[in-house]
Amino acid sequence: MKFGVVVFPGSNCDHDTFHVLKSVLGQETVFLWHQDSDLQDVDTVIIPGGFSYGDYLRSGAIAKFSPILESVRRHAGQGKLVVGICNGFQILQESGLLPGVMLRNAGLKFVCRHIYLLTENNQTPFTAACQKGQVLKIPIAHNDGNFFISPEELAKLEENQQILFRYSDAQGHVSPAANPNGSLHNIAGVTNRRGNVLGLMPHPERASEALLGSQDGRFIFQSLINGKYH
Repeated sequence: MKFGVVVFPGSNCDHDTFHVLKSVLGQETVFLWHQDSDLQDVDTVIIPGGFSYGDYLRSGAIAKFSPILESVRRHAGQGKLVVGICNGFQILQESGLLPGVMLRNAGLKFVCRHIYLLTENNQTPFTAACQKGQVLKIPIAHNDGNFFISPEELAKLEENQQILFRYSDAQGHVSPAANPNGSLHNIAGVTNRRGNVLGLMPHPERASEALLGSQDGRFIFQSLINGKYH
């Protein structure tokens, strides 16, 4: 498996993601500069978290115009894998590759802490190493992570099993109390209709080494590496 990690001005999780994929998990990994269009024949594109262009306008609104995104669109159109983490999730929404929008967090405060994710669907390239109903401990760090979508589009997400993760408590109970940002129906991770593009608000790269307090993020990366649903 060859991974490509996209680098935007303002990205701050690109080196974290590269380190986990290359040094921790031993995968071939390259950086992809946002002004380039060559994806270097990668299997999976990762758009990491951070504040692309400082988020001066709106999260992901400027980044969607970068040349690399046209190549990412073609990559996804060929059925190949794309993962957007935090700001990367927002970039994929702005680019039309994922549904919904991100609003300011409920309470209008930046939230940075470990949370719990309930695995809703493990029959995907991103969750095949998980058990259905498995709870993962992974950190969040965002100001605009409040997922919103119309009732009609939400019904489609539910029907097509595009919701992969919801915020929960440590026992896997989904409730308003376990929702760190006000996301509709506690949604923390969704795919496109085809199932080859994932948007995830929590940061699995920050939970892939025991030193950081959790290794649960590895389940997501290992799912990609195992390639069960590629």
